[in-house]
Amino acid sequence: MNRACTLDSESRHENDIRKSRFLAQAAPVADVDAALAFIERVSDRTANHNCWAYRIGQAYRFSDDGEPGGSAGKPILQAIEGQDMDRVAVVVTRWFGGIKLGVGGLIRAYGGTAAECLRRAPRQPIIDTQRVRFALGYAELPLLKARSQEWHLQPENEEFGAEAVELTAAVPREHLAELEQ
Repeated sequence: MNRACTLDSESRHENDIRKSRFLAQAAPVADVDAALAFIERVSDRTANHNCWAYRIGQAYRFSDDGEPGGSAGKPILQAIEGQDMDRVAVVVTRWFGGIKLGVGGLIRAYGGTAAECLRRAPRQPIIDTQRVRFALGYAELPLLKARSQEWHLQPENEEFGAEAVELTAAVPREHLAELEQ
């Protein structure tokens, strides 16, 4: 199941709450490996906590990174879900400022900082696509390429044979009937 949108690019938002500094960083991710790589890349080892969450289709995970259970990672995941985001990873880094926030304060701080980061980030819709394969002669290839934008084709692979070209492309499902005609 796809969510409505993902991020167009990475985004950051910083927030100071009762002398603690919270930095949210969010990015579009294609798969779990990309999410974990982003989390590793942006986590600051000098900070007290690097709490995170990601959602990619039905796959999701979160971490409280030493904060009380359920006070950081889960609110970050709820911020992602609350904005109908998918294929997104968010890391909220906290530098402790000396004033304890309590579990409720932590939930609001982590969830609110993540939500604001996502709200400000540029988005793009997630389009459900179908992979199609064409086998056509060399004379027909320029026509297909000329109409590929009109048919919303996203070429993935071309294989050139002795007499024909095989082209694989992704097509938004809503344009499949139009393409078949």
